[in-house]
Order: sequence, then C-alpha cells, then structure tokens
Amino acid sequence: MYKVGITGGIGSGKSSVCALLAAYGVAVYDSDARAKTLMNENEALRRVLCEAFGDECYNAEGLNRAYLASQVFGSEEALARLNAIVHPAVRADFRAWAELQRGEYVVLESAILFEAGFETEVDTTLAVLAPKEERIRRAMQRDGAEREAIERRMEHQMGDEELHAKAEKCLVNLRMDYLESDVEQLHKMLLYEARR
Repeated sequence: MYKVGITGGIGSGKSSVCALLAAYGVAVYDSDARAKTLMNENEALRRVLCEAFGDECYNAEGLNRAYLASQVFGSEEALARLNAIVHPAVRADFRAWAELQRGEYVVLESAILFEAGFETEVDTTLAVLAPKEERIRRAMQRDGAEREAIERRMEHQMGDEELHAKAEKCLVNLRMDYLESDVEQLHKMLLYEARR
C-alpha cells in the first residue's frame, strides 16, 4: 500500500485537498482527529496520560482538554512528554488502519507531519502552501477568530519555506476553483507512483 503524508499550516487548505482526494475514493487518516479519539478511548493511553499529568486529565465527559492544555502550555518539556506519549499511539494506529484499507494509496493527514516524525511512516510527502495573508483570511473566516489568535497559532507551526524544503511535493492553494483541477492532477500522479 502506497502511503502519502499531507501537511500544511493553518488556513493552507490541507483539509480541502484531503477532502477532494477522499471524493476520489482515497482513504484519508486524519491524525489530529484520531489522536483525540485515542486519548479518549485507548485505556493504556489514558492510564499513561494520568500517570504523567494527573487524574484531572479526564472528567465525566472524557478527556479534559482544557486541563491538559494548561499542563503543557508554555512548557517545551511538558509538551515533549505529551507528544512522546501520544505520537507512538497514533503511529501504531495509522499502521493498523492502513493495513485494512483497499485502494492504491492512502493519505496520512497531519498538521505536524514532520514535527511528529510521521514522515517515516509514508512513501512520499506533500505540503499544501498558500500566501500568509490568504491563510490568515481563511482561518479568520472559518474559525471566527481574531487575527492575533491566528498569527499566534502560525508562530507555533512550521513556516511555508521550511515545509517547502522538507516535503517532496508541494501544492500551492490560491483559489478553490484552481484547487480542484490541481488535486485531480495530484491524484493521477499519486496513482502512477503507487502502480510503479
């Protein structure tokens, strides 16, 4: 099974690219959504998180995200500890998921593909890029967030220059009508690579 890692910063259109590929029948693994599910449902993971950060990690509703965020916010060491717990669980989950898929290739969607080391799980990587102002505009419109909040989130993500340097492929997402034809070409190219 050929595996494709797709990444991109906030407002780049990474999820739009993955949704368009899914419309072609491509199976897409959303690592962010799966990480949240695993943190709620995987008993071993829950136990380790509680050992590391305290029983307050969970409440009656499940994962207490506000509490966990407060424990790692501003602490590189605590964030690294959290990632060292969660990332291996996501990696194992992706491998098991990929084994069950049918089709010529699958996609691993991750905002932190390179930061998490997930690029080692895939055969090729693609970064979705867009001009900074366009990304801010999209994210503000989508999330109803203030510009400052979006810019703060962008500061904690890899910039387009670094993503461009690290990824094997890049797709520049300027307009949705262009994106559809770009993804059609991307799909054909990935099918060709998967069949080689």
